[in-house]
Parts: sequence; C-alpha cells; structure tokens
Amino acid sequence: MDSKAMFKLTYGLFVLTAANGDRHNGCIINTAGQVTAEPNRISIAVNKSDYTHGMVLEDGRFNISVIAEDATFDLFKRFGFQSGRDTDKFAGFNDFATSANGLTYITKGTNAFISARTSQTVDLGTHTLFIADVTDLDILSGVASTTYTYYQSNIKPKPQGAAPKNGDVIWRCRICGWEYNETKGDPSHGIAPGTHFEDIPADFVCPICKHPKADFEKVV
Repeated sequence: MDSKAMFKLTYGLFVLTAANGDRHNGCIINTAGQVTAEPNRISIAVNKSDYTHGMVLEDGRFNISVIAEDATFDLFKRFGFQSGRDTDKFAGFNDFATSANGLTYITKGTNAFISARTSQTVDLGTHTLFIADVTDLDILSGVASTTYTYYQSNIKPKPQGAAPKNGDVIWRCRICGWEYNETKGDPSHGIAPGTHFEDIPADFVCPICKHPKADFEKVV
C-alpha cells in the first residue's frame, strides 16, 4: 500500500472562528463540507489540541470562513501558526466582521462565510467531528476557493537561499516548509555553518511559523 494516495483527496482551507464569552479565537482547518441540503447541515473535523475546539465543544456555535486564492501567507501565520491559549489572534487585526450569531468571520482573503450551530458530535480520537445546522451564510467575493494543493504551490513561502548541493543535509518544517541546511547553518539566528540539526538548542523554533524542532523532518 502507498499511504501517499491519501494526498490525492481534495481539501479546502478554512478559518474556523468561535468564542467563549468575550474571548474570540480562530484556527485553520481543512475538513469542512455540506452533509445534507434539507435541512442544510455541514460537518467540520477539529483537532482536540486546538484552543478553538474547546470553544466550539462548549458553546456549540461557530463560523467557517472559506479561504480564497487571493489570501496571503499572513492569514495562515495569524490563525494557523500560533495558539489562542497565549495569543489574542484578533489583536491588531481588522479584516473581520461579526455575523448575526455574534461571532467573527474573516473578510479579506475569503470568498464566503457560513454560520452554524452544533447538533451532533462524534469522537474521532485526536479530532471531534461536529455536525451542525447552518444558521446564516453569504458570498464575500467571486475569487476561487483555495485548495491545500494551491496553498502549497502558490501561497506557502518557498525555501530561501541557494539550492542544496549533493551531500547537504536538509531539515524541513512540516508546518510551513522552511528548510534548515546543516552545511550553511543559519547565522542570522546564531547557528554556525556545519551545525548538525540534532545539536541545535532544544528551544529552537522555525523562523517562519515558530513551531519547534519536533515539527522538522529530514528530507535530504
């Protein structure tokens, strides 16, 4: 079996927003879709480790903002590369509005929003599947929706620097794609050329998305 066959499935990308009292938060998800037309219901799958997951589980309401092809990487950094547990993701951010259910939705780099209220949940182990009744929805632009493939090819930053040479050892961040070349090191972050990835201090984080060493994989 070739597990890479799973990558042939198509995925959209969405900003899931929810609230707990006056605290609003959002995260990036890639599994949302309509399950029935009458009544109009959608389903989303959310990782239990996401701060937004607890908000949806407790309150039941949520909004889905459909990310469009004109979105910038800044949208993904804000809602995908930091945790709402210790960051107010809406601080200094103005590209949102409030829907009739009192929750935020994203107005720039998106083409639609859908408001819903949870009617059923299914425990999937690492994730929860929320099945919800649509309560409001609207079109925001005519720009095509972003697929995960489009994001990888056109939005996510490409690795910086010269192409690796034969014998170079490359470690790539699985979250955003930034690459560390052991031969070149990363002098801008105090890592001397020739430093093996295993020897980098444990508190090293990706310069782009701020994820830890554990989220890097050896690719060359």
